[in-house]
Amino acid sequence: MANTIAIIPARSGSKSLVDKNIKGLSGHPLMTYSIAAAKLSKKIDRVIVSTNSQEYADIARQYGAEVPFIRPDEYSTDTATDKDFLVHAMRWLEKNEGCVPEYWVHLRPTTPLRSVNIVDKAIDEIMQDKRATS
Repeated sequence: MANTIAIIPARSGSKSLVDKNIKGLSGHPLMTYSIAAAKLSKKIDRVIVSTNSQEYADIARQYGAEVPFIRPDEYSTDTATDKDFLVHAMRWLEKNEGCVPEYWVHLRPTTPLRSVNIVDKAIDEIMQDKRATS
């Protein structure tokens, strides 16, 4: 069982910048930088993109992420919270795969330039601190 999952929220439907999660940045869609960081991590077992768009799902898969579900519309609105899409993903994995990983690494597509070393260090720190909840 994968104990540490990177979850990348990439919904379509942004009104301020249409399709911002797949806008090009140095030749690649924005969300794919988060996928790459997660795939390069030594601590992350699975990389899942939570999206409401088949187009986004196809792009995510081309870059090596899993898209085991299409996020329902009710969790893909301008007012939907991070908790909404995370709980949906947790419930989906529990129902369809019989497990919920212990650690979730939330990587926003709108923060494309992050150090993999910092991601791994953050995972190490939370795993070592038994009192930590997030």
